[in-house]
Amino acid sequence: MLFEKLTRRQVGLGAIAAGVGTLALDAYGQTSGGPPAHAGEPLSKITVEKREHVLLLGLNRPEQGNRVDPEMFQLLSKAYFAYEEDRELRSLVLFGHGSNFCQGIDVEAFADVIRSHADEAMPPGAIDPWSKIGPRRTKPVVVAAHGDTFNIGHELFLAADIRVAASNTRFANTENMSARMPASGATIRFVREAGWGQAMRYLLTGDAFSADEAYRLGTVQEIGSSAADAFTRALDLANKIAACAPLSIKATLASAHMAIDEGEPKAISQLIPQRRVLYGTNDFKEGLLAGKERRRPIYRGD
Repeated sequence: MLFEKLTRRQVGLGAIAAGVGTLALDAYGQTSGGPPAHAGEPLSKITVEKREHVLLLGLNRPEQGNRVDPEMFQLLSKAYFAYEEDRELRSLVLFGHGSNFCQGIDVEAFADVIRSHADEAMPPGAIDPWSKIGPRRTKPVVVAAHGDTFNIGHELFLAADIRVAASNTRFANTENMSARMPASGATIRFVREAGWGQAMRYLLTGDAFSADEAYRLGTVQEIGSSAADAFTRALDLANKIAACAPLSIKATLASAHMAIDEGEPKAISQLIPQRRVLYGTNDFKEGLLAGKERRRPIYRGD
């Protein structure tokens, strides 16, 4: 599988279900402060684990607040591509190891990349987790944030389809305070979902805001009592998504993105053709049969 190749060669873990990522996630529920630091030598700036149809993807620079440097960006982009290409995977849970989800970009490490325009295109075999540069993923992402979720970390959070936050999460975009700007989607997604005035109140001041405030603004869908609870809620949502028909999930996402990117008339014009395609799938037949037999459907994505 492409994802297994990525895991072994590029992320640096062993077998998906037996690597450091698995150990950390098994211990995750035993702490209220988020995933514990890995024992032994660190293997990668991200962790990966495949649990049946769900991919667990962890940001793993806890000593640096999970700040994104060029290597982490590359690894995340390759992991997203592997997720997209693996037919067995149907949903993804994104989270952070340590005390914070992500404190932002590693500015010094990224400076030369940005000046050289190397951040303006994605190489083959990569998908931008921030959905700024094509191609766009077609599968859903559920994110679980805790602690500091700042700047590019907040934008990574906003780029997910469903968002869960621990009660101790602090969100902020402070770029304007450092002669930069939010350049990974906050000026678009935050405005779209919270409204102009609400978003500008935080984007232009750099003020931090709580999980409760994010819930009020509409950028958070659920709040967990702790980092562990937020992760559990996100995993539960991902499992529910994975139990649905994968082609239907993709069609739903595609229709919603079309409405935003190309306008409602275009999206509406494609609803009937999209539905017709789904009615011709084996999964549609399985759904009908499962209903008659009063059992849960087993979808295969064809």
